Order: sequence, then C-alpha cells, then structure tokens
Amino acid sequence: MSMTSEEPSPFRPDLQSGKVALVTGGSSGIGFEIARQLGLHGAKVIISGRRQQVLDDACAALGHDGIQALGVQGDVRKPDNCQEWIKQGVAKFGRLDILVNCAAGNFLVPAEQLSPNAFKTVMEIDTQGTFNASRASFPELEKSGDAAIVNISATLQYGATWYQAHASAAKAAVDSLTRSLALEWGHFHIRVNGIAPGPISGTAGMTKLFAGGDDAMQHYMKTIPLGRLGTKWDIAMAVNYLCSSAARYVTGATLVVDGGEWMYRPPLIPREAVSQASRGLESKSRATGHAGDKRSKL
Repeated sequence: MSMTSEEPSPFRPDLQSGKVALVTGGSSGIGFEIARQLGLHGAKVIISGRRQQVLDDACAALGHDGIQALGVQGDVRKPDNCQEWIKQGVAKFGRLDILVNCAAGNFLVPAEQLSPNAFKTVMEIDTQGTFNASRASFPELEKSGDAAIVNISATLQYGATWYQAHASAAKAAVDSLTRSLALEWGHFHIRVNGIAPGPISGTAGMTKLFAGGDDAMQHYMKTIPLGRLGTKWDIAMAVNYLCSSAARYVTGATLVVDGGEWMYRPPLIPREAVSQASRGLESKSRATGHAGDKRSKL
C-alpha cells in the first residue's frame, strides 16, 4: 500500500498566513516538501542549501505553486552563514516566525570503519547545525510573539540501529536540544518541538537502504504496523500542525511519524494460536464453574 504526496490537506489554506518560515535543507527531499506545504498554507518561505542551482530550481518550483520563496546559499555548520540567512530573509519578508531544522547528513557504515572525521561531520551538520540556525533565529523569533521551531530528528536512537552510530548519536543530541530550548525559550513565547520521521518513500536514505531490490523492501514492510512507507507529505503535515495554533500548548515534545516502525517486535506466537488458546481457556473456565466468580460472592 502506498500514498501519494498530493493528498488533500486536512488544514485550512490560510493556516500559516502572515508567517515567514526558514527551512534549512529546504531545497530538496523532505525539507522541500515541508517548505512547499508551509507555503501552500500561506507562509512565505526561506530555504537554505549548499548548492545554488538546486536552490534556484527549488525556488522556481515553489513559485510555480504560487509560493513566495527566497533561496539562501550556505552551510548550516557555519554560524555566519545562518546569521546571513536570517538577515536576508528579514530584509525580504520583514519577519521570522517559524524555523524548521531539516539539514542533515547520514550514510551507512559499520562503526569500525567509521572515521572520526566522518562522525564529526554528521554531528556538526545535524546537531551543531540545529543549534547554529536556532541561535541565529532567536532574535527574530522572539519578536514574533508566537514562534515555533521544529527540529527534524529520527527514531534511530530510540534503541540502536545498525551501521548508523554517527546519525544515532547526532539525533539523540538533537532531541536533547529540543527539550532544553523548549524549557529556556518558552519564556520568550517560542515553542520548540521535534518530529522523528520513520521510513519515508522517495528519500535518498530509503533508496540506499533498499538498493538490493523488492525482496528486501517487502520484508521490511512487514515491520511497519501501518503497512506502508511514509511520505514527505506526512512529515510536512506534522510540521504544519506543530507550527499552528492547534499546538499552542505543545513544547518540548518529539512527535514520532513512522507508522509504528520503531516499536515493532515480531509476535512470539501467531495471532491464530493466541485466539485458539484463549477460546480453550474460556471453555475450561465455564466447565469448572468460573472459580473467579465464586470468589466474588464470598
């Protein structure tokens, strides 16, 4: 079972009207769909990325959808770049109300083959980058009076995940940062939450993970209780919720959007066997006069 990214929105079209949003890593992938959906719901959007051509193409696509967009080039690991993005965005749109920290790095590698520099790079993009953009945005978000930060996290770190020690460590730090900033910045009317996507179709990570073919994919689908991969739209709708007045009393939370995948465990015995055993116990209880009922009459 699959779902497209063009589902009808459950939200009113003006949900984010009057707001300005910065989406780091917003020129492609999940970040682009987040920016697009915020824009389709009324926000003006700023998207950051490292490749100017990709930014230009993304802004053109957003413009085609009637969205006012600004592309800002740079690296989230550099605080000066983040500050410049805010400066440019405010110069064009006059304010900032929403920050979505979506820029991230990841790849599959056994821990014994993971170089210290590669580990550092992912920590700097995911964790340091989240802090850099949040810190640079703070002065403008404080002025908003109703601001929201959403940090895109993961479920890798909830237990342990093969071949992703670097990303798991980085996302665990992002979750901690979400809670710390929510605690400290609530005083300034800035809500800080996270979203932990599960397996999302059409992303580079899923493409790499299932390069082996359909058999691996079909096996993996059995580990998702809802029985399907997520879509970029699913994540974007979760962002819209957390940035709306419907979540005005929600802060410090990380919303898991993964179809139940992170908590999957194979059943110890088949469902049919459980049903048969239950029916057998019920029949035995009736035959022996329901000892529990007798005790209740004493």
